[in-house]
Amino acid sequence: MSNMKKILFGLMAAMAAIVASPAFATVNILACEPEWASLAGEIGGDKVKVTSATTALQDPHRIEARPSLIARTRNADLLVCTGLELETGWLPVLLQQSGNGRIMPGQPGYFEAGSFVPRLEVPSHVDRSQGDVHAAGNPHIQQDPRNIARVADALARRLSEIDSANAAFYQARYKDFSGRWTAAMKKWEQQGAPLKGTAVVVHHKNMTYLLNWLGMREVGTLEPKPGVEPSAAHLSELVNQLQRQPAKMVIRGAYQDARPSEWLAEHAHIPAVMLPFTVGGSDAAKDLFGLFDDSIRRLLEASK
Repeated sequence: MSNMKKILFGLMAAMAAIVASPAFATVNILACEPEWASLAGEIGGDKVKVTSATTALQDPHRIEARPSLIARTRNADLLVCTGLELETGWLPVLLQQSGNGRIMPGQPGYFEAGSFVPRLEVPSHVDRSQGDVHAAGNPHIQQDPRNIARVADALARRLSEIDSANAAFYQARYKDFSGRWTAAMKKWEQQGAPLKGTAVVVHHKNMTYLLNWLGMREVGTLEPKPGVEPSAAHLSELVNQLQRQPAKMVIRGAYQDARPSEWLAEHAHIPAVMLPFTVGGSDAAKDLFGLFDDSIRRLLEASK
C-alpha cells in the first residue's frame, strides 16, 4: 500500500470513528431553572457550558420565549428542566421555535428532574376552579435537598450517556459532589431540628417540599387559590384565622411580591421571611450549598 493510500485509509477510519461515537468539545446545557444550572455545573465541570433560562427573581411558571433564549435552545445538547408542568406555559413554544431535535421529549437530550423524585400534593382530580394546580403534583422539588441528591445521580448518568467519552469524569465529579452533599444534608437536618412542628403561612404553595423535609406545618396561604393574587378580604380572613390557629412566621420566595406578606406580618404580629427559593435568590445563595445554608439560617432567625 502506497503512503498516499495509507494516509487516505487512516483519514477514512478516523472519520468513521467520529461518526460512530460523537464526541463533544463542550456539552451545551440549557437549564430551565437556576438550581439545575448549578447542579449541572457541579457534575459537568469544565466539560460543560451551562446557562439558565430563568433567574431566581423570575416566576418559573411564566417567562417570555425571547429570541436570545430561542437561540440558546437551538444550540443546546442537553435540556435540564423540572417538568411536572412547571414550564408548560413557555417550554413547548421554546422547543417548537428552536427546532432542536436533540432536546425534544423522549430524546436523550431531554431531562426532567421531576421524574426522579417522590412527588407531593398529587391531586385526585383537577379543574379550573382550583386555580393553578399541577396534575402531576407540586413541581417545586428543589426545596428538599434529598431531591437534589436523587436528581444529581440521574443527571450524572444522563451526561455519561450523551457524552460517553467523558463518562468517567462525570462519575468522579458526581461521587465528589455526593459526598459533600450528604455531609451538608446531615448538618442542615441537625441545624433545622428546632424548626420541627413550626406553623407557617406561605405566599404560594411553593414551599411544600422544604416544609415536609423540615417537619414544619403550613397553616395558611396568602393566595386564596394557587396562582390567584392575595385579596384584601382573604388577607383579613387570614388574620382572624391566625388568632385561633397561630403561626410563627409568613414566608415567600425571592421572586414574589413582598407586600402581602409584610401586610400580614404587621397585622398578625409575626415576622415576614424571604427565602431565596433557588440559587441566586439572595447574596448568600450563590450555589446549591449556599441556598440551603441561607434558607435554614433565615428560618431559625425568624423562629426565635
